[in-house]
Amino acid sequence: MPLPDMHAAEPIPDAVRGEIDRLLQSGDLFRYTAAKDAPVSLLEAEFAEMMGMKYALAVSSCSAALFLSLEALGLPQGARVLIPGFTFAAVPSSVIHARCKPVLCEVGANYRIDLADFEAKLAQDISAVIVSHMRGHTSDMDAIMALCDAAGIPVIEDAAHSLGTLWKGRKIGTIGRVGCFSFQSYKMINAGEGGILVTGDADLVARAIIMSGAYEHNWKKHPVLQDAFARWQNRLPLYNLRLSNLSAAIIRAQLPELDRRVMAGRSNHDHVAERLNASPWIEVPQPLPGEERAPDSIQFNLVGLDDDAVTAFADAAGASGVKVQVFGASPDNARAFWNWRFIEDLPDLPRTRAMLMRACDVRLPVRLERAELDAVADVLLTAVEKVAPARAVA
Repeated sequence: MPLPDMHAAEPIPDAVRGEIDRLLQSGDLFRYTAAKDAPVSLLEAEFAEMMGMKYALAVSSCSAALFLSLEALGLPQGARVLIPGFTFAAVPSSVIHARCKPVLCEVGANYRIDLADFEAKLAQDISAVIVSHMRGHTSDMDAIMALCDAAGIPVIEDAAHSLGTLWKGRKIGTIGRVGCFSFQSYKMINAGEGGILVTGDADLVARAIIMSGAYEHNWKKHPVLQDAFARWQNRLPLYNLRLSNLSAAIIRAQLPELDRRVMAGRSNHDHVAERLNASPWIEVPQPLPGEERAPDSIQFNLVGLDDDAVTAFADAAGASGVKVQVFGASPDNARAFWNWRFIEDLPDLPRTRAMLMRACDVRLPVRLERAELDAVADVLLTAVEKVAPARAVA
């Protein structure tokens, strides 16, 4: 079986073509041109309804959503924001852009927040928390919310990789004060770029809307309590992080595809995970009780191998056509915390570092067929068997 193109994005549905042609002919790509029913406004209404939330704000990226969420919380300059040590560089970057200080906590071998370290760090003058459901892996949200609610600390969910994931029946991104999602090409819904935040807090979303670039009275086109806007008119800086109507049209056409993609992604992941877990050299962490993931990739740990064997495994898989990213092996990987040298007093996180040096990442696009999945699994299993016996750690 020939190997599939593992990095091709999910195709855009043909249904969007008519709307794109209409927009191009009208020239109305700016979200505030129309008096009502602009594609971005329709997307916000549809997405909020889909997630069961009162408000949604579509913006240029998930990074923009995270930044606006922090700004909308009204945190003082220098406020300490607790984040996991395993996330994408955009998360600590958004904290710094908001003139706050990122504080890192440990992440375990199962890619979830280390709750003991989280609780200890939470007591260190923390003003807000960002929980990254990294690569769709959900930490114990019951425990996290209990700790944060008891301390009166707001939680922002970085759900860039988690659209469609459930935690004990609740949609990820709807549990904290704000949830932020991505529409970048490698996500469940692909617009190339784009993001959206959801919340039930009218005052918070009003602030975010104004700062996103709803200048003058464009905020009146948002279905939010107008009193929430009036108190902030001309009192907040504008960052112009809006989404265009063209991107919104592409996203809207894919919303009906989400449930199918989630089911296909979960089935694909679980099939490959079962095959990989049969190897003594590979461990795919299990979901937590109550977690229903929506994966479009698979992560696994290499067990009992030294550094040379890890490198040899990735090289062997790559030579056979399957790219394996070992998070900690690249000198510039944006998911390895020690590469975030824009953070002052960057701490060491020994547990997170050890995990990242053995944690592997492989894309599994939801469109793959069972034979293609088996071909990918065959490459990975052959590669690890090739290097493991000669290089195993005693």
